Amino acid sequence: MVEFDLKDYLSRRKQVVEEALGKIFPSASGLEKRVIEAARYSLFAGGKRLRPILCLAAAEVAGGDLRRVLPAACALEMIHTYSLIHDDLPAMDNDDYRRGVLTNHKVFGEAVAILAGDALLTEAFEYLASCAGEGLSPAKVLEAIRIAVKASGYRGMIGGQVIDLECENQKVSLATVEYMHIHKTGALLSASLEIGAILGGGDDSLKRSMRTYGHHMGLAFQITDDLLDVEGDPTLMGKTPGSDAAKNKMTYPALLGVIQSKSAAKEHVDSSLEALSGFGEAAEPLRAIARYLLVRRG
Repeated sequence: MVEFDLKDYLSRRKQVVEEALGKIFPSASGLEKRVIEAARYSLFAGGKRLRPILCLAAAEVAGGDLRRVLPAACALEMIHTYSLIHDDLPAMDNDDYRRGVLTNHKVFGEAVAILAGDALLTEAFEYLASCAGEGLSPAKVLEAIRIAVKASGYRGMIGGQVIDLECENQKVSLATVEYMHIHKTGALLSASLEIGAILGGGDDSLKRSMRTYGHHMGLAFQITDDLLDVEGDPTLMGKTPGSDAAKNKMTYPALLGVIQSKSAAKEHVDSSLEALSGFGEAAEPLRAIARYLLVRRG
């Protein structure tokens, strides 16, 4: 059996997403061009495009037509990019660099950066809704929108970010940190998989499997992300390590130490792989992505 080439797979899928984003997101023109320029700056600043890739991978497991799911995959990347712009703001994490370039507010100012994030979030739902024009049933598209809204709002990313802010300079339990990351990071990752399964035509069993995979993969992703802030390669990360410690954030390494954090990450990766045990070769990209988390350096 030929070994699955994850690097090639991610590169090809990233290119598909990049080309689709380039076609659907407007160029900077008109009287409002400044905010469009700011939104494009962050949207096309790089990144792994993990969430849209997960969405497409789940749709592939379901046997769906990837062209029909692609607008939803792009919408998920827009939601993610909005969250990064807002997370980097001085009132939030106050970061100077993201994806190897200056953060949005450093280039366009705080007001335009806020509006650029707002624009990406709201436009994302237009593209999600447009999936109904791709031959997908309105009921499935509405379900996908509902999942995206929940993952993006106070029951997902926003709730997780609030907890993150309130936990700074505080001693909190591991359960609180885990709850925070399930919402701040894991919610959109899991939603990407579930939306892909829904729009790809998957049944309830597949949707449950994608939720379970996404839950554990999301936690493994966050634990390894916390570890990278301790021992990552800044040239691969696009930002400077050590920012979590400088802000007294409660992370897995801060609570468990590096060795135990790595062990916890492996346990979640193993659980994510178990969730895919009933699927064949079509799920191999998801298996490879989960395994990669344990060796990523950026």
